[in-house]
Amino acid sequence: MATIIQGVLIVMASLAISALSEEAEAAGTRAFHDKLENGMEVVVIPDHRAPVVTHMVWYKVGAADEQAGQSGLAHFFEHLMFKGTEKIPPGQFSKIVAQNGGRDNAFTSQDATAYFQRIAKDRLGLVMEMEADRMRNLRLSEKDVVTEREVILEERRSRVDNDPGSVLSEEVYAALYRSHPYGSPVIGWAHEIAALDRASALAFYRRYYAPNNAILVVAGDVEPEEVMALAKRTYGKIAPVPDATRAPRPKEPPHRAARRVLLKDARAGRPTMQRLYLAPSYTTAEPGEAEAIDLLVKALASGATSRLYRRLVVEEKLAASAGGWYMSTALDYGRIGFYAIAADKNELGEIERILDEVIADVIENGLTAEELERAKNLYIADYVYESDSQSSLARRYGWGLVTGLTIADIEAWPERLRAVTLEDVKKVARKYLDIRRSVTGWLEPAPAHTARDGSGDASAAESKSKSKS
Repeated sequence: MATIIQGVLIVMASLAISALSEEAEAAGTRAFHDKLENGMEVVVIPDHRAPVVTHMVWYKVGAADEQAGQSGLAHFFEHLMFKGTEKIPPGQFSKIVAQNGGRDNAFTSQDATAYFQRIAKDRLGLVMEMEADRMRNLRLSEKDVVTEREVILEERRSRVDNDPGSVLSEEVYAALYRSHPYGSPVIGWAHEIAALDRASALAFYRRYYAPNNAILVVAGDVEPEEVMALAKRTYGKIAPVPDATRAPRPKEPPHRAARRVLLKDARAGRPTMQRLYLAPSYTTAEPGEAEAIDLLVKALASGATSRLYRRLVVEEKLAASAGGWYMSTALDYGRIGFYAIAADKNELGEIERILDEVIADVIENGLTAEELERAKNLYIADYVYESDSQSSLARRYGWGLVTGLTIADIEAWPERLRAVTLEDVKKVARKYLDIRRSVTGWLEPAPAHTARDGSGDASAAESKSKSKS
Protein backbone atom coordinates (compact mmCIF):
# COMPACT_ATOMS: atom_id res chain seq x y z
CA MET A 1 0.00 0.00 0.00
CA ALA A 2 2.82 2.40 0.92
CA THR A 3 4.43 1.79 -2.50
CA ILE A 4 1.14 2.55 -4.29
CA ILE A 5 0.61 5.78 -2.32
CA GLN A 6 4.20 6.79 -2.94
CA GLY A 7 3.74 6.19 -6.67
CA VAL A 8 0.56 8.27 -6.74
CA LEU A 9 2.31 11.12 -4.93
CA ILE A 10 5.15 11.09 -7.44
CA VAL A 11 2.73 11.18 -10.39
CA MET A 12 0.80 14.06 -8.78
CA ALA A 13 4.07 15.86 -8.14
CA SER A 14 5.15 15.42 -11.77
CA LEU A 15 1.87 16.91 -12.97
CA ALA A 16 2.27 19.79 -10.56
CA ILE A 17 5.79 20.43 -11.82
CA SER A 18 4.52 20.56 -15.41
CA ALA A 19 1.84 23.04 -14.37
CA LEU A 20 4.44 25.18 -12.63
CA SER A 21 6.68 25.23 -15.70
CA GLU A 22 3.78 26.26 -17.97
CA GLU A 23 2.73 28.99 -15.55
CA ALA A 24 6.28 30.31 -15.23
CA GLU A 25 6.72 30.45 -19.02
CA ALA A 26 3.42 32.28 -19.47
CA ALA A 27 3.77 34.74 -16.61
CA GLY A 28 7.50 35.36 -16.28
CA THR A 29 7.78 36.80 -12.80
CA ARG A 30 4.64 36.49 -10.70
CA ALA A 31 5.30 39.33 -8.26
CA PHE A 32 5.55 43.09 -8.80
CA HIS A 33 8.22 44.78 -6.64
CA ASP A 34 8.73 48.53 -6.17
CA LYS A 35 9.60 51.07 -3.51
CA LEU A 36 7.93 54.25 -2.20
CA GLU A 37 9.91 57.48 -1.95
CA ASN A 38 10.21 57.03 1.84
CA GLY A 39 11.95 53.68 1.36
CA MET A 40 9.06 51.27 2.01
CA GLU A 41 9.19 48.23 -0.27
CA VAL A 42 5.95 47.15 -1.97
CA VAL A 43 5.27 43.65 -3.33
CA VAL A 44 2.05 42.77 -5.18
CA ILE A 45 1.07 39.22 -6.17
CA PRO A 46 -2.13 39.36 -8.30
CA ASP A 47 -4.56 36.47 -7.79
CA HIS A 48 -8.01 37.14 -9.26
CA ARG A 49 -9.87 33.95 -8.32
CA ALA A 50 -11.82 35.59 -5.49
CA PRO A 51 -12.50 39.23 -4.52
CA VAL A 52 -10.31 39.09 -1.39
CA VAL A 53 -6.80 40.21 -0.48
CA THR A 54 -4.12 39.33 2.04
CA HIS A 55 -2.34 42.44 3.31
CA MET A 56 0.92 42.08 5.25
CA VAL A 57 3.43 44.53 6.69
CA TRP A 58 6.82 43.00 7.52
CA TYR A 59 9.24 44.90 9.73
CA LYS A 60 12.93 44.07 9.40
CA VAL A 61 13.37 43.57 13.13
CA GLY A 62 12.98 40.53 15.34
CA ALA A 63 14.11 38.92 18.54
CA ALA A 64 17.74 38.70 17.37
CA ASP A 65 17.87 42.52 17.16
CA GLU A 66 17.09 43.14 20.83
CA GLN A 67 19.70 44.66 23.12
CA ALA A 68 21.37 42.35 25.62
CA GLY A 69 19.16 41.93 28.67
CA GLN A 70 15.94 42.78 26.79
CA SER A 71 14.99 39.38 25.37
CA GLY A 72 11.33 39.18 24.41
CA LEU A 73 11.05 42.88 23.54
CA ALA A 74 10.20 42.33 19.85
CA HIS A 75 7.43 39.88 20.73
CA PHE A 76 6.27 42.12 23.59
CA PHE A 77 5.96 45.04 21.21
CA GLU A 78 3.99 42.95 18.72
CA HIS A 79 1.33 42.64 21.44
CA LEU A 80 1.48 46.36 22.24
CA MET A 81 0.80 47.29 18.60
CA PHE A 82 -2.87 46.39 19.18
CA LYS A 83 -3.33 48.94 21.98
CA GLY A 84 -4.51 51.88 19.90
CA THR A 85 -3.76 55.30 18.43
CA GLU A 86 -5.48 58.67 18.60
CA LYS A 87 -7.77 57.55 15.75
CA ILE A 88 -8.33 53.95 16.89
CA PRO A 89 -9.27 53.35 20.56
CA PRO A 90 -7.31 50.73 22.52
CA GLY A 91 -8.28 47.18 21.63
CA GLN A 92 -10.41 48.22 18.64
CA PHE A 93 -8.05 47.43 15.76
CA SER A 94 -9.02 43.76 15.43
CA LYS A 95 -12.68 44.53 16.11
CA ILE A 96 -12.79 46.97 13.20
CA VAL A 97 -11.19 44.39 10.91
CA ALA A 98 -13.73 41.77 12.04
CA GLN A 99 -16.66 44.19 11.61
CA ASN A 100 -15.57 44.60 8.00
CA GLY A 101 -15.57 40.85 7.42
CA GLY A 102 -11.85 40.30 7.81
CA ARG A 103 -9.37 38.48 10.03
CA ASP A 104 -6.08 39.74 11.39
CA ASN A 105 -3.12 38.60 13.44
CA ALA A 106 0.63 39.06 13.87
CA PHE A 107 3.76 37.06 14.63
CA THR A 108 7.36 37.60 15.68
CA SER A 109 10.42 35.60 14.65
CA GLN A 110 14.14 36.01 15.23
CA ASP A 111 14.45 38.14 12.08
CA ALA A 112 11.08 39.81 11.50
CA THR A 113 7.79 41.00 12.92
CA ALA A 114 4.73 40.84 10.66
CA TYR A 115 1.13 42.06 10.85
CA PHE A 116 -1.52 40.81 8.46
CA GLN A 117 -5.18 41.00 7.49
CA ARG A 118 -7.29 38.97 5.08
CA ILE A 119 -10.24 41.01 3.90
CA ALA A 120 -12.53 41.87 0.96
CA LYS A 121 -10.68 43.79 -1.75
CA ASP A 122 -12.88 46.87 -1.35
CA ARG A 123 -11.68 47.16 2.28
CA LEU A 124 -7.98 47.12 1.38
CA GLY A 125 -7.71 50.90 1.65
CA LEU A 126 -9.20 50.78 5.16
CA VAL A 127 -6.68 48.29 6.56
CA MET A 128 -3.82 50.13 4.88
CA GLU A 129 -4.91 53.36 6.57
CA MET A 130 -5.16 51.60 9.93
CA GLU A 131 -1.78 49.89 9.60
CA ALA A 132 -0.11 53.10 8.46
CA ASP A 133 -1.65 54.93 11.43
CA ARG A 134 -0.15 52.57 14.02
CA MET A 135 3.22 52.48 12.27
CA ARG A 136 4.12 55.81 13.91
CA ASN A 137 1.15 57.00 16.01
CA LEU A 138 0.81 54.30 18.66
CA ARG A 139 -0.30 55.48 22.12
CA LEU A 140 0.97 53.47 25.09
CA SER A 141 -0.02 54.05 28.69
CA GLU A 142 1.83 52.61 31.67
CA LYS A 143 -1.21 50.44 32.34
CA ASP A 144 -1.08 49.03 28.80
CA VAL A 145 2.55 47.99 29.26
CA VAL A 146 2.08 46.43 32.71
CA THR A 147 -1.04 44.50 31.66
CA GLU A 148 0.50 43.12 28.47
CA ARG A 149 3.72 42.18 30.24
CA GLU A 150 1.71 39.97 32.59
CA VAL A 151 -0.07 38.43 29.58
CA ILE A 152 3.27 37.49 28.02
CA LEU A 153 4.68 36.10 31.27
CA GLU A 154 1.61 33.87 31.52
CA GLU A 155 2.02 32.88 27.86
CA ARG A 156 5.60 31.85 28.61
CA ARG A 157 4.53 29.85 31.67
CA SER A 158 1.84 27.96 29.75
CA ARG A 159 3.71 27.36 26.48
CA VAL A 160 7.27 26.85 27.71
CA ASP A 161 7.76 26.46 31.46
CA ASN A 162 4.87 24.00 31.85
CA ASP A 163 5.91 21.91 28.83
CA PRO A 164 9.09 19.84 29.35
CA GLY A 165 9.49 19.35 25.59
CA SER A 166 9.53 23.11 25.04
CA VAL A 167 12.01 23.55 27.89
CA LEU A 168 14.31 20.99 26.24
CA SER A 169 14.07 22.79 22.88
CA GLU A 170 14.86 26.11 24.52
CA GLU A 171 17.90 24.69 26.28
CA VAL A 172 19.19 22.94 23.15
CA TYR A 173 18.87 26.14 21.12
CA ALA A 174 20.67 28.10 23.81
CA ALA A 175 23.51 25.55 23.72
CA LEU A 176 23.78 25.66 19.91
CA TYR A 177 24.51 29.40 19.73
CA ARG A 178 27.38 30.66 21.87
CA SER A 179 27.57 34.22 20.57
CA HIS A 180 24.71 34.76 18.14
CA PRO A 181 21.39 36.04 19.58
CA TYR A 182 19.43 33.17 17.98
CA GLY A 183 20.24 31.41 21.25
CA SER A 184 17.69 33.54 23.12
CA PRO A 185 14.03 32.51 22.76
CA VAL A 186 11.71 34.76 20.77
CA ILE A 187 9.31 34.96 23.71
CA GLY A 188 12.22 35.96 25.96
CA TRP A 189 13.67 34.74 29.25
CA ALA A 190 11.18 35.21 32.10
CA HIS A 191 13.38 37.43 34.27
CA GLU A 192 14.12 39.73 31.32
CA ILE A 193 10.47 39.92 30.25
CA ALA A 194 9.62 41.00 33.82
CA ALA A 195 12.02 43.94 33.48
CA LEU A 196 10.65 45.30 30.18
CA ASP A 197 9.07 48.72 30.59
CA ARG A 198 7.33 51.49 28.67
CA ALA A 199 10.56 53.38 27.95
CA SER A 200 12.29 50.36 26.37
CA ALA A 201 9.17 49.55 24.34
CA LEU A 202 8.85 53.08 22.97
CA ALA A 203 12.57 53.30 22.14
CA PHE A 204 12.29 50.02 20.18
CA TYR A 205 9.16 51.29 18.39
CA ARG A 206 10.56 54.68 17.44
CA ARG A 207 13.70 53.18 15.97
CA TYR A 208 12.42 50.18 14.03
CA TYR A 209 8.78 50.85 13.14
CA ALA A 210 9.39 53.01 10.10
CA PRO A 211 8.51 52.80 6.40
CA ASN A 212 12.15 52.46 5.36
CA ASN A 213 12.41 49.38 7.59
CA ALA A 214 9.21 47.73 6.31
CA ILE A 215 7.94 45.64 3.41
CA LEU A 216 4.32 45.78 2.27
CA VAL A 217 3.07 42.58 0.65
CA VAL A 218 -0.40 42.37 -0.91
CA ALA A 219 -1.64 39.17 -2.54
CA GLY A 220 -5.09 38.81 -4.08
CA ASP A 221 -7.62 40.39 -6.40
CA VAL A 222 -5.62 43.54 -7.14
CA GLU A 223 -3.32 45.03 -9.73
CA PRO A 224 0.04 46.64 -8.92
CA GLU A 225 -1.12 50.10 -10.01
CA GLU A 226 -4.02 50.26 -7.57
CA VAL A 227 -1.93 48.93 -4.68
CA MET A 228 0.82 51.47 -5.37
CA ALA A 229 -1.72 54.29 -5.45
CA LEU A 230 -3.17 53.22 -2.08
CA ALA A 231 0.31 52.73 -0.63
CA LYS A 232 1.38 56.24 -1.63
CA ARG A 233 -1.77 57.70 -0.11
CA THR A 234 -1.35 55.87 3.22
CA TYR A 235 2.20 54.69 3.95
CA GLY A 236 3.74 57.23 1.58
CA LYS A 237 2.90 60.10 3.94
CA ILE A 238 5.13 58.73 6.71
CA ALA A 239 8.65 60.14 7.02
CA PRO A 240 11.56 57.68 7.08
CA VAL A 241 13.66 57.17 10.21
CA PRO A 242 17.41 57.57 9.49
CA ASP A 243 18.69 54.94 11.99
CA ALA A 244 15.92 52.36 11.48
CA THR A 245 18.18 49.61 10.18
CA ARG A 246 19.26 46.81 12.51
CA ALA A 247 22.73 46.73 14.01
CA PRO A 248 25.28 44.11 12.89
CA ARG A 249 24.95 40.85 14.82
CA PRO A 250 27.77 38.87 16.40
CA LYS A 251 29.03 35.77 14.58
CA GLU A 252 29.36 32.26 15.92
CA PRO A 253 32.90 31.08 16.73
CA PRO A 254 34.00 27.77 15.23
CA HIS A 255 32.22 24.78 16.77
CA ARG A 256 34.95 22.33 17.78
CA ALA A 257 33.13 19.97 20.14
CA ALA A 258 29.72 18.32 20.31
CA ARG A 259 27.51 19.53 23.15
CA ARG A 260 24.94 17.67 25.22
CA VAL A 261 21.93 18.70 27.28
CA LEU A 262 20.18 16.42 29.78
CA LEU A 263 16.80 17.48 31.16
CA LYS A 264 15.05 15.33 33.77
CA ASP A 265 11.48 16.34 34.56
CA ALA A 266 8.75 14.58 36.53
CA ARG A 267 6.13 15.93 34.12
CA ALA A 268 7.73 14.35 31.05
CA GLY A 269 5.88 11.52 29.33
CA ARG A 270 7.96 9.36 27.01
CA PRO A 271 11.71 9.92 26.78
CA THR A 272 12.59 12.25 23.91
CA MET A 273 15.76 13.19 22.08
CA GLN A 274 16.61 16.13 19.86
CA ARG A 275 19.70 16.94 17.86
CA LEU A 276 20.49 20.23 16.17
CA TYR A 277 23.32 20.98 13.75
CA LEU A 278 24.44 24.50 12.92
CA ALA A 279 23.96 25.09 9.19
CA PRO A 280 23.71 28.01 6.78
CA SER A 281 20.38 29.50 5.70
CA TYR A 282 19.32 30.21 2.13
CA THR A 283 20.70 33.72 2.63
CA THR A 284 24.14 32.70 3.90
CA ALA A 285 24.76 29.37 2.13
CA GLU A 286 27.09 28.94 -0.81
CA PRO A 287 25.21 28.62 -4.15
CA GLY A 288 23.25 25.35 -4.25
CA GLU A 289 24.05 24.31 -0.67
CA ALA A 290 20.71 25.20 0.94
CA GLU A 291 18.77 23.41 -1.80
CA ALA A 292 20.93 20.32 -1.29
CA ILE A 293 20.38 20.43 2.49
CA ASP A 294 16.62 20.71 1.93
CA LEU A 295 16.62 17.57 -0.21
CA LEU A 296 18.97 15.72 2.15
CA VAL A 297 16.71 16.28 5.14
CA LYS A 298 13.57 15.52 3.14
CA ALA A 299 14.90 12.07 2.22
CA LEU A 300 16.58 11.41 5.54
CA ALA A 301 13.93 12.44 8.05
CA SER A 302 10.69 13.83 6.61
CA GLY A 303 7.65 11.57 6.66
CA ALA A 304 6.90 7.87 7.01
CA THR A 305 9.05 6.89 3.99
CA SER A 306 12.17 8.63 5.30
CA ARG A 307 15.21 6.62 6.35
CA LEU A 308 15.09 7.69 9.99
CA TYR A 309 11.38 6.90 10.42
CA ARG A 310 11.71 3.50 8.75
CA ARG A 311 14.66 2.48 10.93
CA LEU A 312 13.42 3.73 14.30
CA VAL A 313 9.65 3.29 14.03
CA VAL A 314 8.97 0.58 11.43
CA GLU A 315 11.99 -1.73 11.62
CA GLU A 316 13.44 -1.43 15.14
CA LYS A 317 10.20 -0.28 16.82
CA LEU A 318 12.23 1.78 19.28
CA ALA A 319 10.41 5.07 18.62
CA ALA A 320 6.78 6.09 18.50
CA SER A 321 7.72 8.95 16.21
CA ALA A 322 10.84 10.28 14.51
CA GLY A 323 11.67 12.93 11.97
CA GLY A 324 13.63 16.01 11.12
CA TRP A 325 13.62 19.44 9.51
CA TYR A 326 15.78 22.17 8.07
CA MET A 327 15.18 25.71 9.33
CA SER A 328 16.33 27.41 6.15
CA THR A 329 14.71 30.86 6.11
CA ALA A 330 16.85 33.14 8.25
CA LEU A 331 18.98 36.22 7.90
CA ASP A 332 21.99 34.49 9.44
CA TYR A 333 22.28 30.85 10.52
CA GLY A 334 19.99 27.93 9.74
CA ARG A 335 19.57 24.67 11.66
CA ILE A 336 19.21 21.00 10.77
CA GLY A 337 17.16 19.17 13.37
CA PHE A 338 16.32 15.55 14.16
CA TYR A 339 14.05 14.18 16.88
CA ALA A 340 12.67 10.90 18.20
CA ILE A 341 10.14 9.96 20.87
CA ALA A 342 10.81 6.60 22.53
CA ALA A 343 8.13 3.93 22.13
CA ASP A 344 7.58 2.22 25.49
CA LYS A 345 10.72 2.57 27.58
CA ASN A 346 13.85 4.65 27.82
CA GLU A 347 15.83 3.55 24.77
CA LEU A 348 17.41 6.92 24.03
CA GLY A 349 20.91 5.48 23.92
CA GLU A 350 19.93 2.94 21.26
CA ILE A 351 17.86 5.52 19.39
CA GLU A 352 20.82 7.88 19.27
CA ARG A 353 23.10 5.05 18.09
CA ILE A 354 20.77 4.35 15.14
CA LEU A 355 20.49 8.06 14.32
CA ASP A 356 24.29 8.17 14.17
CA GLU A 357 24.28 5.10 11.90
CA VAL A 358 21.75 6.66 9.50
CA ILE A 359 23.75 9.89 9.36
CA ALA A 360 27.08 8.06 8.91
CA ASP A 361 25.63 6.06 6.01
CA VAL A 362 24.37 9.13 4.14
CA ILE A 363 27.73 10.87 4.67
CA GLU A 364 29.56 7.85 3.29
CA ASN A 365 27.19 6.74 0.53
CA GLY A 366 24.80 9.65 -0.07
CA LEU A 367 21.22 9.20 -1.28
CA THR A 368 19.98 6.93 -4.04
CA ALA A 369 18.83 8.46 -7.33
CA GLU A 370 15.29 7.39 -6.49
CA GLU A 371 15.37 9.08 -3.08
CA LEU A 372 16.65 12.32 -4.57
CA GLU A 373 14.07 12.37 -7.35
CA ARG A 374 11.24 11.65 -4.92
CA ALA A 375 12.41 14.44 -2.59
CA LYS A 376 12.56 16.90 -5.49
CA ASN A 377 9.10 15.99 -6.74
CA LEU A 378 7.49 16.22 -3.32
CA TYR A 379 9.12 19.56 -2.52
CA ILE A 380 8.19 21.14 -5.83
CA ALA A 381 4.65 19.79 -5.54
CA ASP A 382 4.38 21.46 -2.13
CA TYR A 383 5.57 24.69 -3.75
CA VAL A 384 2.86 24.49 -6.40
CA TYR A 385 0.06 23.62 -3.98
CA GLU A 386 1.09 26.42 -1.61
CA SER A 387 0.86 28.82 -4.54
CA ASP A 388 -2.88 28.15 -4.47
CA SER A 389 -3.14 30.02 -1.16
CA GLN A 390 -3.02 33.81 -0.92
CA SER A 391 -1.61 33.78 2.58
CA SER A 392 1.07 31.25 1.62
CA LEU A 393 2.08 33.40 -1.34
CA ALA A 394 2.26 36.53 0.79
CA ARG A 395 4.36 34.75 3.40
CA ARG A 396 6.65 33.19 0.79
CA TYR A 397 7.63 36.57 -0.63
CA GLY A 398 7.62 38.34 2.73
CA TRP A 399 9.86 35.76 4.43
CA GLY A 400 12.25 35.75 1.50
CA LEU A 401 12.65 39.51 1.22
CA VAL A 402 12.87 40.17 4.95
CA THR A 403 15.72 37.65 5.26
CA GLY A 404 17.76 39.04 2.40
CA LEU A 405 16.60 37.17 -0.72
CA THR A 406 15.38 38.78 -3.93
CA ILE A 407 12.22 38.20 -5.95
CA ALA A 408 14.36 36.34 -8.48
CA ASP A 409 15.78 34.11 -5.72
CA ILE A 410 12.28 33.25 -4.49
CA GLU A 411 10.84 32.46 -7.91
CA ALA A 412 13.86 30.51 -9.18
CA TRP A 413 13.81 28.11 -6.23
CA PRO A 414 12.13 25.18 -8.06
CA GLU A 415 14.68 25.34 -10.88
CA ARG A 416 17.60 25.47 -8.46
CA LEU A 417 16.15 22.50 -6.60
CA ARG A 418 15.96 20.51 -9.84
CA ALA A 419 19.64 21.21 -10.49
CA VAL A 420 20.86 19.52 -7.27
CA THR A 421 22.89 16.37 -7.89
CA LEU A 422 23.63 13.31 -5.78
CA GLU A 423 27.17 14.58 -5.27
CA ASP A 424 25.83 17.95 -4.07
CA VAL A 425 23.78 16.20 -1.39
CA LYS A 426 26.66 14.01 -0.30
CA LYS A 427 28.90 17.07 -0.05
CA VAL A 428 26.56 19.01 2.26
CA ALA A 429 25.94 15.90 4.38
CA ARG A 430 29.68 15.54 4.91
CA LYS A 431 30.13 19.25 5.59
CA TYR A 432 27.18 20.04 7.87
CA LEU A 433 26.29 16.75 9.59
CA ASP A 434 29.53 17.01 11.52
CA ILE A 435 28.93 15.98 15.15
CA ARG A 436 31.20 18.83 16.28
CA ARG A 437 28.60 21.29 14.98
CA SER A 438 25.81 19.70 17.01
CA VAL A 439 23.90 19.74 20.28
CA THR A 440 22.12 16.57 21.43
CA GLY A 441 19.37 16.91 24.02
CA TRP A 442 17.69 14.19 26.07
CA LEU A 443 14.46 14.56 28.01
CA GLU A 444 13.90 11.84 30.58
CA PRO A 445 11.03 11.34 33.03
CA ALA A 446 12.18 11.69 36.64
CA PRO A 447 10.70 11.15 40.10
CA ALA A 448 8.60 14.08 41.31
CA HIS A 449 11.18 15.07 43.95
CA THR A 450 13.78 15.83 41.25
CA ALA A 451 12.35 19.33 40.80
CA ARG A 452 12.17 21.83 43.62
CA ASP A 453 8.59 22.60 42.72
CA GLY A 454 6.14 22.08 39.86
CA SER A 455 7.81 24.61 37.60
CA GLY A 456 10.72 22.45 36.44
CA ASP A 457 13.26 25.19 37.34
CA ALA A 458 15.72 22.72 38.87
CA SER A 459 15.64 20.60 35.73
CA ALA A 460 16.27 23.58 33.49
CA ALA A 461 19.18 24.65 35.69
CA GLU A 462 20.68 21.15 35.44
CA SER A 463 20.26 21.28 31.67
CA LYS A 464 22.07 24.63 31.42
CA SER A 465 25.02 23.49 33.47
CA LYS A 466 25.46 20.35 31.35
CA SER A 467 25.24 22.32 28.09
CA LYS A 468 28.22 24.45 29.18
CA SER A 469 30.38 21.54 30.31
